[in-house]
Amino acid sequence: MTTAQGCGAPEQTITLPAGIDLSNQAVIQGVVTGASTAYARLLDGSGEFTGEVVVSDDGVFRFFAAPGEWTVRIIAGGGVTRDVQVEARLGEVSQLAVAV
Repeated sequence: MTTAQGCGAPEQTITLPAGIDLSNQAVIQGVVTGASTAYARLLDGSGEFTGEVVVSDDGVFRFFAAPGEWTVRIIAGGGVTRDVQVEARLGEVSQLAVAV
């Protein structure tokens, strides 16, 4: 399946895709408001880049991460950035709401 952004990743929605087994995964997801286009970047506990996704048209982003401390950096137009610290826990979905 190809999304409007042209990649093979599933469409980002706030509902987890079917078949996700949270018993062995930690999920970090959220909704960005106030930006027409944004990127969500995942940084590990030492600040190293781990991954990046385009925020969906509805403002949704999602990462599957190892348990531990993470930073989600939202990068929006006009040079706006917001960093949010989050702890990912095995078996849980960490929900974030980020206004830019």
